[in-house]
Amino acid sequence: MTANAQPTPADVATASPVPVSAGSVDAGVTGTPSGLLDDDLTPGRTVVADAVVAKVAGIAAREVAGVHALGGGAARAFGALRDVVGSTDLGQGVRVEVGETQVAADVTIVVEYPVAVTQVADAVREAVATAIEQLVGMDVAEVNVAVADVHVPGDDDEDDAGL
Repeated sequence: MTANAQPTPADVATASPVPVSAGSVDAGVTGTPSGLLDDDLTPGRTVVADAVVAKVAGIAAREVAGVHALGGGAARAFGALRDVVGSTDLGQGVRVEVGETQVAADVTIVVEYPVAVTQVADAVREAVATAIEQLVGMDVAEVNVAVADVHVPGDDDEDDAGL
């Protein structure tokens, strides 16, 4: 194959695969050297569902220190019922709007007491934006964080005793 010639299907078929790191989005075909395939030769679109982006954001937010739970009161109540039956909604407390190239996310959290609320909110914002950019491959327009409640250790124990 000459330097300016386009690769033939035979060239592509005999190319040795090159591993693509997790979280990267490649416009070419995953697992082949990017020099062999050109965007013009591999037409198509990747559509990422809102639910997928919400799960990625929810998982990232839960991993932040100081976050007790995601969602407001009703969402947490339904989440507790789902947990009893063995089903978990990883996107609970997260609402996303996915555009062509950008994502906007709204995350509702419950913060542990006595952690600084603004620091937790900032850490959630950063974690969610980083996860969406790295795992989904889309730009993040904004991440809005709403703090719905503060969890005081021991409150749950008293509620359980009253049942």
